[in-house]
Amino acid sequence: MPAAERLIASLRSQPLLIVLRPAEPLDAVPVLERLQELGLRHVEIAWRPQPFWAEQMAELQRRFPALALGAASVCQLRGVMECAAAGCRYVVSPVLDPALLEEASRWDLVLIPGVMSASEVHRARQLDCPIVKLFPAVSVGPGHWRRLREPLGDPLPFCIAAGGLHREDVVSWLDAGVDAVALGSGLGGLEEEPWRELLAALAQRTIGGTA
Repeated sequence: MPAAERLIASLRSQPLLIVLRPAEPLDAVPVLERLQELGLRHVEIAWRPQPFWAEQMAELQRRFPALALGAASVCQLRGVMECAAAGCRYVVSPVLDPALLEEASRWDLVLIPGVMSASEVHRARQLDCPIVKLFPAVSVGPGHWRRLREPLGDPLPFCIAAGGLHREDVVSWLDAGVDAVALGSGLGGLEEEPWRELLAALAQRTIGGTA
């Protein structure tokens, strides 16, 4: 199964991503341990143009093989190359840049571009992007993706809503038509009960066939 299809299947099972922005990748170890304990699966570590970033990210891959680790905030070709060298499963960018997509394809790496407008979504579809990030989602509201669907027509790419969202927003955004939600600054605390409740609700959506 192609890497993009594997990622989509995993996100359909748990349509949630966590975005971390540590000063250095290894600084994220305690939080990753906690996320793994809670049963969260998809985590993005923000890429930074640091000489040791790829090495530390590769170490995280070794320490947390059960997590689907990817990279966030990649806007440079150097970032794509370092993410590939680090063994990232996917790369997420806030922009739609054909050069980044081409570079990712050279490394057989899934790159998820950021889109907002109908023109950007149409362009992403022309570039054969199976997954896009609606960013910043908070600026357009939960009904935005559904409003794009009728004029653009199906099939639209798999959509991850990201930017300014909180844990309490996840289910309502999924109900509004996006396929997954990413939480970064709105992550909140890592106390157990709210996350257990959210993951149970997401699992129920999967079982019920609505994910």
